[in-house]
Amino acid sequence: MGATIITTEDLREFKMELLDDIKQLLNNQSGHSAKKWLKSPEVRDLLGISPGTLQNLRINGTLPYTKIGGVLYYDYQEIMQVLEQNRIHNKF
Repeated sequence: MGATIITTEDLREFKMELLDDIKQLLNNQSGHSAKKWLKSPEVRDLLGISPGTLQNLRINGTLPYTKIGGVLYYDYQEIMQVLEQNRIHNKF
């Protein structure tokens, strides 16, 4: 069995490939998908909406939520389902 010599350049190339793979994995996951439950500020950032709009979505039943001790939590998957259900397909 012969010995294989690994150079500094080989290690540098491996490091870059590994970093690229990690970045790709992180990009495939939304920042929020890693968390099942989101708090109101995270939902507002995710959807780009104001506190009043988020309150309206809760009041009219569009966005389901859970309240524990005065803190509101939203299920990330339910938010994604609401977005999909309200998708509008324009027909030309």
